[in-house]
Amino acid sequence: MIKKFSYLSILLTILALTISNVSLAKTVSKLADQTAEYAVTTYTQSMVNSLAELVKYNTVAKDGVAATENPEHIAFKAELKKQADILGLDYTDHGYLVVIGLGHSKDRVGIITHGDVQPATPSKWAKSPYELDTTSEPGKLIARGTEDDKGPISTAMYAMKSIKDKHIPLKKRLELYVYMAEESDWAPLQEFVKQNELPQINITIDASYPVVTAEKGYGTLKFAFNKQASSSLDTFISNFEGGYFGSQIPEDAKAVIQNADLYLLETLMNKAKTYDSHINFNFELKGNQLTITALGKSAHSSEPENGVNAIPFLADLLSDTRWDNNGAGTLVNFINDNIGLGLEGKKFGKIAYRDDFMGPMTVSPTVIIQNENNIELNINIRRPQGKSAHQLRSEITDVIAKWKLNNLADITELDHYIGDPFVQSKAPHTETLLNVFSTYTGIKDAKPISIGGGTNSRLFPNAVAFGPSMPDADYTGHSEHEFITMEQFVLNLKMYTAVMVELAK
Repeated sequence: MIKKFSYLSILLTILALTISNVSLAKTVSKLADQTAEYAVTTYTQSMVNSLAELVKYNTVAKDGVAATENPEHIAFKAELKKQADILGLDYTDHGYLVVIGLGHSKDRVGIITHGDVQPATPSKWAKSPYELDTTSEPGKLIARGTEDDKGPISTAMYAMKSIKDKHIPLKKRLELYVYMAEESDWAPLQEFVKQNELPQINITIDASYPVVTAEKGYGTLKFAFNKQASSSLDTFISNFEGGYFGSQIPEDAKAVIQNADLYLLETLMNKAKTYDSHINFNFELKGNQLTITALGKSAHSSEPENGVNAIPFLADLLSDTRWDNNGAGTLVNFINDNIGLGLEGKKFGKIAYRDDFMGPMTVSPTVIIQNENNIELNINIRRPQGKSAHQLRSEITDVIAKWKLNNLADITELDHYIGDPFVQSKAPHTETLLNVFSTYTGIKDAKPISIGGGTNSRLFPNAVAFGPSMPDADYTGHSEHEFITMEQFVLNLKMYTAVMVELAK
């Protein structure tokens, strides 16, 4: 009995120590927690003021103008330097990239962001998209870049400022990387990565929580529908357009039908009533010309389920007619036959597939470009691991060849870009990030996730993404209603501060 009792005691002691160690491992350090609370108490309003200054600059890429020559980009970087100087942070300008740092050590932690933004349509915003709007919808900070990615920049700087105030001895230097062409041109950053020694561990604050360890590959499929004359006696589509830029689910689309009559108008209006309230159609008949506009909901194309794509919905409205192969009509027929209202490409031959962790590939028409001799359709895809780019290309080409033959259609495949998915399986700080997230959100047993978007994580060693968007919340970056809630803004400050302390102390 004595031996059995001793053996049992040993087992219970080991178990207790194990539980204790697990508990300690899942507790944010007192230093990190105190600094995070200090950051929120001291700098919440300053962080909002910082963001208000950053969103003033329309840092959209301009065709033919390098970011280093773009006046808005130059002014934005000057504002960043001004803020960094005030906060006592060091600042280094590398042209396309600036680095804002705290501390001195060969061991470093990188925080990866970007300062450029996607275009915005001013008429769709209650105020200018380049003015921080805090009043139109109380509780929300509305402007282009508030979530993607100027809000995270302000948050990171004030997290670093709080650590500086507390005189925390850093074993690792903190470096905030702000790249100025993330939305348009990764080549300068890729060159920087080749030429410079990078931090040993990195987090990208340009995605979602809890921790992103996998990203789908970004791709664009391009097809040209060659214009042809239509019979002046038949009803035909003379124009079909929609979309704004390639990484946005478009909320606007328009079709113009010639030789239309009241019967066609009534038929289409009745069909329009069968759709749910998330898509709205407007009809205008002048003489024999019918103009139809569709209004859906814009979203980041990496999350098409969060938007309502006006292009396929408008095409679907017109799907009861087989339209003349005149370019616009060919395009509508093609969308209805091969894309439809689904998001996963299940009508597009054999291209649909999914990965157990990364989810399904998504297929979304995002931009229609009107050229002199053709209409160009751009389709955004987000592909998980599990199928090669070569196989996808082959399957796409097979669909086009068969559809052209069966429909006697004049369609040309243009250059397709099919990017690779990214998986990070060895980042040593993943558990620390999950711990901080669970501590401050109350969401227990948080696990790494995959996203449809692509961040600069894939260019940096041991990089994963950490926020700023909460799980199950719509990501508003790239939409025509971009915002971050004040509550989330403050929570991000708390979590980013705690993470920096935990990783660098």
